[in-house]
Amino acid sequence: MRKLLFFSLCVICFAACRNKGKSPELSNGDIAKVLDEMTSLMIHDVTNPPLAARFFTYASLSGYEVVVQNDSNCISMKGILNGYPEIIKPAVPGTYSYQLSAILAMIATAKKMQPSGSLFEKYEQSFLDSCKKIGFASEVIENSKLYAQQVSKQILAYAKADKYNKISNYPRYTPLNIEGSWYPTPPAYFPPVEPYFNTIRPFVLDSCSQFKPVPPVPFSKDKNSAFYKMMLGNYVEGGAGLTPEHRAIAAFWDCNPFALKSDGHLLTGMKKISPGAHWIGIAGIACKQSKFNFSKSLEVYTMVAVGLTDSFISCWDEKFRSNRIRPETAIRSYIDPKWKPLLQTPPFPEYLSGHSSISATSSVILTHYFGDNYHYTDDVEEKYGLPSRKFTSFKEAAKEGAMSRYWGGIHFMDAIENGMTTGFGVGELVISKLKAKQS
Repeated sequence: MRKLLFFSLCVICFAACRNKGKSPELSNGDIAKVLDEMTSLMIHDVTNPPLAARFFTYASLSGYEVVVQNDSNCISMKGILNGYPEIIKPAVPGTYSYQLSAILAMIATAKKMQPSGSLFEKYEQSFLDSCKKIGFASEVIENSKLYAQQVSKQILAYAKADKYNKISNYPRYTPLNIEGSWYPTPPAYFPPVEPYFNTIRPFVLDSCSQFKPVPPVPFSKDKNSAFYKMMLGNYVEGGAGLTPEHRAIAAFWDCNPFALKSDGHLLTGMKKISPGAHWIGIAGIACKQSKFNFSKSLEVYTMVAVGLTDSFISCWDEKFRSNRIRPETAIRSYIDPKWKPLLQTPPFPEYLSGHSSISATSSVILTHYFGDNYHYTDDVEEKYGLPSRKFTSFKEAAKEGAMSRYWGGIHFMDAIENGMTTGFGVGELVISKLKAKQS
């Protein structure tokens, strides 16, 4: 009996010694917090939707590459993403936590890429303080940080090569003075956002026009024309025909970082996230609900972000090709000069609908990971004063997000329908590239 007791104590002591140097585990919630902090900085900087998606992608790639190098269940993005380099695994002097390194790599990349990235310093320090409290050794933290910085540096070099930094060299975009074309809208009459976004390197698309949509319904003032009838539909259904449910849906999916509130002669910005940030939030809800581990969650975030960016590239390519007038401008000019849409019109051409495109793309990618008929509650907008909404699938949510632009009065129906078609194509391409690498 004494021998058995002695043996048991030895096993317990051995296990205790073995686990003594083991670092604590991090969760998908820690990834979500970094992305939430990125979103907060985007609101602070009034980051436009395409650029926000680009930030999310490179930050997520930084963390994911660390995971790939340390978790054999994950595959590298080399061979999936255009021009993606072989990321060299850093050599650090001692023990590190790859999960902690992944988080710190995301932060390091966000700090360099976002205009107000220096504000991440406070969050990073708070995060590291919390790591010490839960049992991370100082040596592990320092080594993990060193590892993160070296991976982030390589991802930042990949980001620089996408040619976004060349956009400032292009001539300033001037709206066309042609009837039926886009023109800045009230209340601020902002210039167009990212007219040259189609010039940057896409992640999986062969070219920005790979999913070029059918042309929009041709502009016409003829009351018997298809365009005029479509415009009349916006006027009626986006005005007196709006139901309380339509209004709630439009508000929930507004996601307009440029929205302004008029206080007499003063226009003040309203805190709203971008459409991509909303779908990143939905990805986080699904990862938490399905109890995805740290590595798998970071893969989901990365693939959604990749899809978002390429969907924006594809959509923006068409926006500045067709350059179509917004419902607000058209209806005021040809039907009712006093008409106002429920939502403020964002500053770029109408066709295609960006929200429709990126929502469709995100829904395809999330359905791949979590399945169809996935029930969840979307509470992403609660912190901005909007109640949560329940969905039975990601595609149901995508369709509602797309239709919100019609009820909000900022898009014509063909821009919504064809936007979703383009978005589905991009999403399916992302997943096909992933499956090809996995097989």
